[in-house]
Amino acid sequence: MPEYRSPLWMPGGHLQTILPALFSPRPPVAFRRERWQTPDQDFIDLDFVDGAPGKPVLVLFHGLEGSSDSHYARALMAQIRTLGWHGVIPHFRGCSGELNLAPRFYHSGDSQEVAWILARLRTVFPSDMHRKFYVCGVSLGGNALLRYLGESGHQASYIDAACAISAPLNLSAGGAALSKGLNRIYTQMFLRTLKPKCLRKLEQFPGLFPREAMLTARNLYEFDNVVTAPLHGYKNTEDYWHRASACHVLQDIHVRTLVLNARNDPFLPERHLPVSGSDAVTLEYPEHGGHVGFGAGLPPGNLNWLPQKIVSFLES
Repeated sequence: MPEYRSPLWMPGGHLQTILPALFSPRPPVAFRRERWQTPDQDFIDLDFVDGAPGKPVLVLFHGLEGSSDSHYARALMAQIRTLGWHGVIPHFRGCSGELNLAPRFYHSGDSQEVAWILARLRTVFPSDMHRKFYVCGVSLGGNALLRYLGESGHQASYIDAACAISAPLNLSAGGAALSKGLNRIYTQMFLRTLKPKCLRKLEQFPGLFPREAMLTARNLYEFDNVVTAPLHGYKNTEDYWHRASACHVLQDIHVRTLVLNARNDPFLPERHLPVSGSDAVTLEYPEHGGHVGFGAGLPPGNLNWLPQKIVSFLES
């Protein structure tokens, strides 16, 4: 499939990130929702697109504060619906419209959560020689997926192919980039939804983390230091960002995997993109595309290129 080329009316990484997310039409998709109880007595919600018997299954892990309503999720599920495939979007905890029950949320290195979800989905869609099982992750979900693939090695061989789109492969570099200049608009967008969730979590579990320190966090470094890192077993932000970064496990991946990152992605500077992975990993870094943007066509644009790219790689 041809490399992505941005329309002339959509120059630069910021516009290529923002315009597709805000203005490109989102195709309607009818989901069927299931709620699963987790091993720690919490719950996750999964949205399904039911396909034809024997057709491939595509699981999509969304990004930070994303959901099945995110622009990329709608576009990809609409694409596979036309192919008759089965689609599944598991929501990370607290992202399906209802606050989760446990004293935790989700994070970029949530490989154990990914492992548990995929293991159960294998019972929903038993593997056989005819049905393909594909997995895709976007942004935070892409990083968590890559961590799972690398940590699992050959145990993930039941997956026929995988894609990670705009994953923050080096969390330290990405976090630093999001705390500077115009990039701070993305940080504030995330904090606008994360902080209210945290206030509700403190109502569930008073004293779980320092309330005022959370409220005064100005960037993801400060937020992760107070909330994300300690809630999920990390010492601090530095420990979390280092241990959860997917760049450290690309050499250990045995599943055929596409890693797609635009070189002008505001979330991860080009100089921090990994230069190598295992023989199973394809690193593809187009010049343009922004962060999970890849808009195409005339204004207001469409979201067709990325779903077609994903399907093209999975079927190749």
